[in-house]
Amino acid sequence: MENQKVKITDVILRDAHQCLIATRMRTEDMLPACAMLDDIGYWSLECWGGATFDACLRFLKEDPWERLAKLKAALPKTRLQMLVRGQNLLGYRHYADDVVTAFINKSAANGMDVFRIFDALNDVRNLRTAIEAAKNSGKHAQGTICYTTSPGHTINNFVELGKELAKLGCDSIAVKDMAGLLTPYATGEIVKALKDTVDLPLHLHSHATSGLSEMCHLKAIEAGCAHIDTALSSWSGGSSHAPTESMVIALQGTAHDTGLDLDKLQAVNAYFAEVRKKYRRFESEFTGIDTQVHVFQVPGGMISNLANQLKERNALDRINEVYKEIPEVRKDLGYPPLVTPTSQIVGTQAVLNVLTGKRYETITNEVKRYLQGGYGKAPAPVSAALQNKAIGKEDVMDCRPADLLPPELDKLRKDIGELALNDEDVLSYAMFPEVGKTFLEQRSKNTLIPEPLEFESRSEDSIKKAPTEFNVALHGESYHIKVTGAGPKNQSLRHFYFTVDGVPEEIVVVTLDEIVLEGGMQGAVKTTISSKRRKPTEPGDVFVSMPCNVLDVLVKIDQQVQAGQAVLITEAMKMEAEVTAPIAGTVKAIHIVKGEPANPDEVLVEIVA
Repeated sequence: MENQKVKITDVILRDAHQCLIATRMRTEDMLPACAMLDDIGYWSLECWGGATFDACLRFLKEDPWERLAKLKAALPKTRLQMLVRGQNLLGYRHYADDVVTAFINKSAANGMDVFRIFDALNDVRNLRTAIEAAKNSGKHAQGTICYTTSPGHTINNFVELGKELAKLGCDSIAVKDMAGLLTPYATGEIVKALKDTVDLPLHLHSHATSGLSEMCHLKAIEAGCAHIDTALSSWSGGSSHAPTESMVIALQGTAHDTGLDLDKLQAVNAYFAEVRKKYRRFESEFTGIDTQVHVFQVPGGMISNLANQLKERNALDRINEVYKEIPEVRKDLGYPPLVTPTSQIVGTQAVLNVLTGKRYETITNEVKRYLQGGYGKAPAPVSAALQNKAIGKEDVMDCRPADLLPPELDKLRKDIGELALNDEDVLSYAMFPEVGKTFLEQRSKNTLIPEPLEFESRSEDSIKKAPTEFNVALHGESYHIKVTGAGPKNQSLRHFYFTVDGVPEEIVVVTLDEIVLEGGMQGAVKTTISSKRRKPTEPGDVFVSMPCNVLDVLVKIDQQVQAGQAVLITEAMKMEAEVTAPIAGTVKAIHIVKGEPANPDEVLVEIVA
């Protein structure tokens, strides 16, 4: 057992709230604590990356680059750390090398000090560009080993990966136990094996999901790991991390004493304990100790997001079915470690398999891309039957996926145009095209409104009255519409309250121009009323098997289509899927537009033989 002081990275500003409240903590609740955090003496504070970028744009309506700049200014003495998904950066696909390099350079210029760089498949080819960019920026490049268990993952595999990370010039190596699968003695073995082979500082990131993280940290420290990730106690435990204060107390007076002041830690923890109360709306029921993780292998951040996604579909009672399906999907895909984006790929496909009642009836585009080698090399052989069903006779790539991507930064700049005020805006659009563009459009109109912290209730007094009445001709029928009120204006898909032929209705309306209810309608408004679609009864009826948004309509009326041809692209739980024609024939009618929500058992496209 080495005598060395243990250094702590606190994840309070990123992974803790990603795991416990689906990444909803706002910058305004971080900044008041920064002076206290900066005075503690952490090795680093993890504050960016992962889902924070997406949540800022999608839900909080904050510019994530502004968050980084504000945190850097408020934390002058402490390293800032971020999580980077290798060639995926913060998104769900591989980017061309020019985008990866630009993103790392801009992050460094805006205040990032430590880049923890991982690949979901532990494919080192997908790490090279990001590591080189971090090194060239003069910043700390931390190579990462994603820990998981399967026939394709052994201590020797992890050691070989450690050697490759050292060859790439990494400044340190992190063992990332995102699902809390490590056990204490396995931790000791992997740390010792790496210490005996690689002459680099080791960091341990282990979630508390199964209740073993503190013991894993202690065994890692005893084996020579001098850096651990923890979370302030009010945001620790369960799918989050080991409590910072507890680890500090455990190591006091030993050769591994952190030297951190417990009184200062308790003071800043008291602040964050109060902050957490604001976000009770986003608290997941699945944030306690769950020893089933060693069976289902679901990472901490994935648990709360899975629960929220199922709740939105009124299917939270089926979460255990999804848990059981996840290992089966993971096996079919060659045992990828469950970390973003593979956790979303596997998790979403498992949800689809459960909710549709038939395995792989719908296969997401991301699963197809994965089976083509679009994310890299799978750790173990994939299911040949699933691969054949998903991609047929299409070629499987055996090169680094990004080698097939031409430079794309200039095209991204052109696509987003004047909405982007700088390269940071272009990169936000690159990470999340739909969400990023919506954010930039709303910013240009000064209509950025974050989602509410509490559920909003409606009363008669709160309904905005409007005198507008009009007739709508829809699918060959006429309806008399009277607008009586509207939900919050913070989303492009808004809930409006109508009477339809005198009957009260709540209808989701896609507005293509701004609607202002006070004083009537301003400008032309195009609407689609989704509540009037009929149920599928004919062989050529196209419908979806779970609630989703339609990203694109690929066909036109009177177009000839073949059976199995893609007619719609949908998105559910951040994953895209194609909806195909059930028969060959002619498109007779289309009852959906791009950007509109769709529900199961509604006819979206009619095809006649």
